[in-house]
Amino acid sequence: MFHHDTIIAPATSSGEGGIGIIRISGPSAEEALSRFFNPSKGNNSLASHHLYHGRIHCYEGTLVDEVMAVVMRGPRSYTREDVVEVHCHGGPVVMRRILDLFLEWGLRLARPGEFTLRAFLNGRIDLARAEAVIDVIRSRSEAACHVALQQLEGRLSSTIARFRDGIAELLAEIETHVDFSDDDIEHTDQGFLQTRARELLASMDHLLATFDTGRTLREGLSVLILGRPNAGKSSLLNALLGESRAIVTEVAGTTRDTIEESMTLGSLPLRLIDTAGIRHTEDLVEIEGVRRARHKVASSDLVLLVVDGSIPLNHEDFLALDACGDARVLLVINKRDLPQIPVTPPFSDMPSAAISTHTGEGMDELRSAIERVFYGVRGGDTRESVMLSDRRHREALLRARQAIDRFHAGSIKELSPEFLALELREALQALGEITGETTPDEILDRIFSRFCIGK
Repeated sequence: MFHHDTIIAPATSSGEGGIGIIRISGPSAEEALSRFFNPSKGNNSLASHHLYHGRIHCYEGTLVDEVMAVVMRGPRSYTREDVVEVHCHGGPVVMRRILDLFLEWGLRLARPGEFTLRAFLNGRIDLARAEAVIDVIRSRSEAACHVALQQLEGRLSSTIARFRDGIAELLAEIETHVDFSDDDIEHTDQGFLQTRARELLASMDHLLATFDTGRTLREGLSVLILGRPNAGKSSLLNALLGESRAIVTEVAGTTRDTIEESMTLGSLPLRLIDTAGIRHTEDLVEIEGVRRARHKVASSDLVLLVVDGSIPLNHEDFLALDACGDARVLLVINKRDLPQIPVTPPFSDMPSAAISTHTGEGMDELRSAIERVFYGVRGGDTRESVMLSDRRHREALLRARQAIDRFHAGSIKELSPEFLALELREALQALGEITGETTPDEILDRIFSRFCIGK
């Protein structure tokens, strides 16, 4: 897992740009720079953390590019190794020529996420903070970015550390009685153990309760648009996106597959999914589209059930309602620009918004209703509280909580200290997977493979 060679990769995205950055990390970083970089002033002895103007030349002395270069000697660098950055012109040809020079000299092209992996392995950041790096890069809203930055700053890690300290305190108490097994655990000690276990359980439950909100901010609220053919589902998708993404015609069954698009509603990232109209049909392609629409309901956070408010409800509307199952549903009554026919139960019992995708009437009210679905159940302030947003973290914390719960039950039954200690060690093991102390190598490989090359 540990690497001692020197790696190189572009740190900026491919394509044309004003500046391109090539990053090098490892013991030969500074030596590699000195081989090809000629500073405009002074000698080749570069002070750490200073930008120097100069030129990159190839072996034959041919000019490759005019650049700025910086040396960041470890441990005061991102990876805690010697790091070099070359800031060149951002054209793909120039960057490729500079990259090839260093690769031919003997450096190795970095794997995805390898710079951040080295930062983790060298103790600069823990695993939770390393994972936050990619979440910051991929954030699709300000709120999602804020949650990721909190994690990057170590707020989640600090909370997990407090849990570990509390468990370690209990384990020390238990192991004292394991070492001195001839002495019985006094009643006051049992009371202390149970009280501390309950406090830990309450704190863990509080953090676990933030997962739905954190996950939604990180991944986006999955909003499924469902209804019978020609109710206005595709028109609604286009109206929410502000562009003609889905084909809209008078022909029933135009949409035969799911169409997914992303947008931001206020600070809330959404994944909008338009579906085939729900109805009985003999068309094999349309049958598959309806099957996919029903399948998407189970994984959606919200279903926008669209009905045509200008005509009476029919059996296809009830088929669409039945397809919603136990999902959270917001009724969207479309075509409010036309004379309306009131909806009847059970449709009239649902939270609803009346709109016209033709004129745009009611769209602001619908957007507010969608936000209320999320913000009405989240609880707390996303800008202040520590949140779980990663499924891996939640799973590990759940295992830790279950171990503490078993410890609490065992202490009430006055089980042997050896058995109680096993539960506490299992809890520590699970929490260590979040911050990286006990994470298996295959999990580390999976995590860092999500990163782009150069980060």
